Amino acid sequence: MDISLILFAAIAFLAVVLSLEGLYNLWASRHSPEARRIAARLAALAEDAPVGIASIAREQTTERLPRLNALLARFAPGQRLRRTVGASAMNTSPAELLLLSLALGACGALLPVLLAKPPAFGLALALVLAALPWWRVASRASARIARIERQFPEALDLMSRAMRAGHAFPSAVKMVADEMAPPLARDFRILFDEMNYGVPANEALARFAERLPIADVSYFVVAVMIQRESGGNLAELLDKIAALVRQRLNLLGEIRTLSAEGRLSAVILTALPFGVALVVNIVNPEFMTVLWTDPLGLRMVAVALFMMAVGILWMRRIIRIRV
Repeated sequence: MDISLILFAAIAFLAVVLSLEGLYNLWASRHSPEARRIAARLAALAEDAPVGIASIAREQTTERLPRLNALLARFAPGQRLRRTVGASAMNTSPAELLLLSLALGACGALLPVLLAKPPAFGLALALVLAALPWWRVASRASARIARIERQFPEALDLMSRAMRAGHAFPSAVKMVADEMAPPLARDFRILFDEMNYGVPANEALARFAERLPIADVSYFVVAVMIQRESGGNLAELLDKIAALVRQRLNLLGEIRTLSAEGRLSAVILTALPFGVALVVNIVNPEFMTVLWTDPLGLRMVAVALFMMAVGILWMRRIIRIRV
């Protein structure tokens, strides 16, 4: 079969799938349960209806694939995946992420077969493409959490000053939501809405800590819960937590500076074999042909990739220092 015909069929298939996805998103933006709920709330606000008629329960909902999401939530890896997706604040769900990963992995496994390449290339390409959605979500979550960590001491200082000025704890939370910049303001806005609409304070704080998997946030939540039960000066407590967070961030910055050489060495050692293989394959393609034409060569490549993966994980554990 002509390879151009196969590529044309694959492109046409992707175009049809993307068109159907776009039509579904267009329909869901107006007729989905979430869209109807938002429209009903806006209509209630326009008519000056009381806020009590709106649902104030903050439950984790998904627009698409609710059954698969519920099935994933029953297992510990699915719960961790949901927390990671929530920390990234991306408009996706764990089920959609899993299906996208499987689809990309299948395309990566089939492409070398269509191009008459060895199956080993299909396995490697499938693993790389299947890992792309997870890498995207993990990188977004890591970047967002890093920004929140830098904002968190300022938020604690703002709450402390507000409480010294006579504001209650919910009012201080609202000031952080109004005055701070994203992404931290979004989570404090959700925390204030939950407390303002009747959710118990301890439950709202627990959800706040679940949305932000940061040790400093957990310390803050535990301290506030203990203070609400035993009493004490919460403003002074927030000042001490803010000072502790700043000291930890300063120490983390020093550690990253001292470990920069090790991290750069790890990147170079990881990329060097692939770079050398690419250059040799370009300069003298016949020199490396035996690696994927001879069965012994394929086994050597598999063993080398396995040893490299072990080495990468080992270097990662060495240079990754938690504070």
